[in-house]
Amino acid sequence: MAIAKAAPHEEGTPPAPQDDRARTSLPDGPEDRARTTGHAGPDERNRQAPQGERDRRGEPDRREPHGERGAAAGPSARPARLSSPLVLTMVLLLMVLLQSPVRRALSAPVMQSWMTVFVAVVVQALPFLVLGVLLSAAIAVYVPPSFFARALPSRPTLAVPVAGLAGAVLPGCECASVPVAGALVRRGVTPAAALAFLLSAPAINPIVLTATAVAFPRNPEMVLARFAASLLAACAMGWLWQRLGRTDWLRLPAHAPHEGETRGAAFWDSVRHDVMHAGGFLVVGAMAAATLKAVAPASWLRTAADNPAVAVLTLALLAVILSICSEADAFVAASLTQFSLTARLAFLVVGPMIDLKLFAMQAGTFGRGFALRFAPATFALAIASALLTGWVLL
Repeated sequence: MAIAKAAPHEEGTPPAPQDDRARTSLPDGPEDRARTTGHAGPDERNRQAPQGERDRRGEPDRREPHGERGAAAGPSARPARLSSPLVLTMVLLLMVLLQSPVRRALSAPVMQSWMTVFVAVVVQALPFLVLGVLLSAAIAVYVPPSFFARALPSRPTLAVPVAGLAGAVLPGCECASVPVAGALVRRGVTPAAALAFLLSAPAINPIVLTATAVAFPRNPEMVLARFAASLLAACAMGWLWQRLGRTDWLRLPAHAPHEGETRGAAFWDSVRHDVMHAGGFLVVGAMAAATLKAVAPASWLRTAADNPAVAVLTLALLAVILSICSEADAFVAASLTQFSLTARLAFLVVGPMIDLKLFAMQAGTFGRGFALRFAPATFALAIASALLTGWVLL
């Protein structure tokens, strides 16, 4: 019987090709075994497991920790910050080191005149400022905004003068009138009436009128002139908004101020806020008035004061720039004796209605588009009202 033998592999003949399926079915490494069998090796499981699972298994984290990268920068990479105590300490140290030059500078006649005017304005205005801030905070916190909505007439034409007159019995500075006006609009009061209240309350309230009478003891007609001119400008602006204003120009406030706080906490927060802002602007205004009184050449002031139109425009712009609180601006205006009573009346009417801080507050409460339209119109109406009232009463 013949037995068949396998043919020997001849030299030079290529081996028979293997089956592709057989070759690919054999995993070569842990990654291949993981793909084929679904079971990852220890290294692969360590790479795929989240940080929390590796911590539970006690396995080390091979990633670079954030602390090492942060420590590489070192403490010198942190930016230095100046705190208020550090600044105060540096200023005091500098004054001690330079006390001789400072003493010589303060002994000059110009600086003595400057300090006299500055201290006089601040001391006279500070009691009225504090009283106005306390009353303003009490009204903003303890008087519900719904009270104004019920007290105003339903017809917008009548609601404007009533809201304007309401400012005469509700003391408060311009810092408090903006959030109160926002609360009125949010509670359903017509915007024309709310804007009339916003403009009149800081200018004709009892604290402001009393401060004006104290600042102008020889000109009692200034009190009546300020009341009439401010009320006229506020009502005219309210009626103008009612006629030409559009709802899409006015952004309604989203929430009430001090929402979520107790009444006591909201009261003291309002007092601290108004004292810091109004007190700071009072100091700036007193410094500007003292500088204008002591440093500015008398010929420049006489040139501006001798021209009635230039005098009115100059003090109106000065009121916008200085941004003095309405409880204290009468004392600054009284110190500007070079100017006429009409020009100083324009200073007293324009300041509580539109200045730099009021523009920022109105833009933040009602929108920038509203402030860009409202501020120029208010400025023009305030000047026109001051000129008309000054021509009649002064």
